[in-house]
Amino acid sequence: MAGAFCNNPFRITAHLSQTFSGVAFPYPEQSRLNFCPSLAPGFNIKGDARRVACLPIVDGKVPTPLLDTVENPMHMKNLNSVELCQLADEIRSELQFMKSKTKKSYNASLSTVELAVAIHYVFNSPVDKILWDMEDQAYPHKLLTGRRSIFYNASKPDDLFGYSCRGEYDPFAPGHGCSSISSGLGMAVARDMKGKRDHIVAVISNETTMAGQVYEAMSNAGYLDSNIIVILNDSHHSLPSKLQHAPKASVNVVSSTLSKLQSSKIFRIIRELAKVLTKKIGSGMHEWAAKIDEYARGMLGPPGSTLFEELGLYYIGPIDGHKIEDLVCVLQEVSSLDSMGPVLIHVITHEDHVVEDSQTSKFSEEQDKVGSMDNDSVRSNSKPPTYSDIFVDSLVEESVKNKDIVVVHSGLGIELPFLPLKDKLQDRFFPVGMAEQHAVTFSAGMACGGLKPFCLIPSAFLQRAYDQVIHDVDRQKIPVRFVITSAGLVGTDGATQCGAFDITFMSCLPNMTVMAPSDEIELARMVKTAVLIDDGPVCFRYPRGAVAVMDPKLHAGEPVEVGKGRILREGNDIALLGFGSMVENCLRAHSLLSKLGIDVTVADARFCKPLDINLVRNLCKNHKFLITVEEGAIGGFGAHVAQFISLDGLLDAGVKWRPITLPDNYIESAPPEDQLSCAGLTGHHIAATALNLLGRTRDALLLMCR
Repeated sequence: MAGAFCNNPFRITAHLSQTFSGVAFPYPEQSRLNFCPSLAPGFNIKGDARRVACLPIVDGKVPTPLLDTVENPMHMKNLNSVELCQLADEIRSELQFMKSKTKKSYNASLSTVELAVAIHYVFNSPVDKILWDMEDQAYPHKLLTGRRSIFYNASKPDDLFGYSCRGEYDPFAPGHGCSSISSGLGMAVARDMKGKRDHIVAVISNETTMAGQVYEAMSNAGYLDSNIIVILNDSHHSLPSKLQHAPKASVNVVSSTLSKLQSSKIFRIIRELAKVLTKKIGSGMHEWAAKIDEYARGMLGPPGSTLFEELGLYYIGPIDGHKIEDLVCVLQEVSSLDSMGPVLIHVITHEDHVVEDSQTSKFSEEQDKVGSMDNDSVRSNSKPPTYSDIFVDSLVEESVKNKDIVVVHSGLGIELPFLPLKDKLQDRFFPVGMAEQHAVTFSAGMACGGLKPFCLIPSAFLQRAYDQVIHDVDRQKIPVRFVITSAGLVGTDGATQCGAFDITFMSCLPNMTVMAPSDEIELARMVKTAVLIDDGPVCFRYPRGAVAVMDPKLHAGEPVEVGKGRILREGNDIALLGFGSMVENCLRAHSLLSKLGIDVTVADARFCKPLDINLVRNLCKNHKFLITVEEGAIGGFGAHVAQFISLDGLLDAGVKWRPITLPDNYIESAPPEDQLSCAGLTGHHIAATALNLLGRTRDALLLMCR
């Protein structure tokens, strides 16, 4: 019987035994939907004594008895207020434990724990559509929707393809942000046209409010007046320093009471009646009443709240995002209205929120202290430098010589390696947040003013500004220097942050110079090269992770000659032409093939555009086989090589060419070595491809079996 009721969110019958702030929490009969049998309805226990008992900490993990019973949001419907708070506490503990085990940051999700609990308690997902703007904030939502096991089961290489980012509880997958209101509004219009009555809830963050699509969607929502609930999770997470130090909206008893009043059905009805009456009176009364309403709400609300009203959204807030009681009260009031139009609920949260007198929170604090000590020790003692570290050192050195060098940074927050760059350049460092389109055109304007801008954007985020790259930079031959970080596969950040496409979409632009360093020495030289290029745009990409050679003494060097590659190893049997970080794996393949008696040439292309045609021509004339290797999508470096050797007649002369690129699939979250193996880009895969070309299939199979 219980299972039958679980599958239907509209047939739950329950006795209401506990009420607070006008919100009734169902406490069902023991025979129905009692997922916590130890909490019988006959018990009359007050306060925290009603909490499900926790066992002592075992193996560093706090027990989570309530969370263990929640396999889908329906299992939360019979929890009372205290149990909901305990569930939130357990989710926070679970995230902290996963953070310590997976070494992945769940900080953004720590701010949305109570919010996710309240949303799933009030709304009936998946009938009601819950849309999260950023995946980093959606992990509590995933824990409550039956996907707890995926956090512990490491993905197998065979499972990295075919992953569906949409699902029963995710009607629209979160990408880089800014999409939830637009997609939610589209779903709301479809709902209205089909005569349905489900709720659409879009959760955005203060990071995504820096992007224009959010305001475009809000403006359109206000114009269409469709019923959609937008929740702004305001945690000041990863905002530029000036915004971080700006006064935040205060949350207190007054603001909480006003928020509940604004969201109440009676207040909304009276407000709508007043609009109707003032329109009937005429003589400008409606306009005067609207101005009074706007001024009053602007005075009572936090700074900037009237912006949302001007866009056509009914503003409610600010609300303490860690008080489940207030969240549930407001969400229930808003969801109870049949025709409300677009609503924005302003929620104030903190990533470092701690629950007082909580066993799990004390454990979390201990984990944070241990983690921070470990991170500090690793950073100071054994952590190798990354490509970003080398880039920062090189650019700082150049900026001392040339005061025209400026940096525009865009993307999700400022990465740790770039903080020294920000400190050294000070007024010459411009963080713009998730405003990639602005960052590109802003850099172009600086270049027109005589400066030398370096535009730092992760590969996956540069996609969002491609129109500006084409028309505001490349078409006008403006010398903007694009530094494309996080290029290629990005490990646990999966397909969302993967930089697979930049080689392809940047190298097809007529005036763009495209280069990629094979190690940190080349990176330092390419920084010097970029400073000297003043006749057009240039970009260079580098991957995440530690550098290949790690010899700081070798960083100083001359700029790289534009369009000039180099040969690293010379042989006669087969040629490997690598681009960027894949040159290192080509050298590994050379080592493997040398043990099998195969004489291999390894070349570093350096440039995809302009291509070193003399280097490619010599490799084709002196070898029967040519393999190009890149950590990018189909249509990139290998396509440019193929275009040249086909037009130059080199393919007609008998050379056999094989490209190795990223596969035509999205590769999901996994350790970097598993992703490279899955993509066929390891040294073993490159060597096996060479053996197959040489007709030594058996040796190729044996090599891959090692």
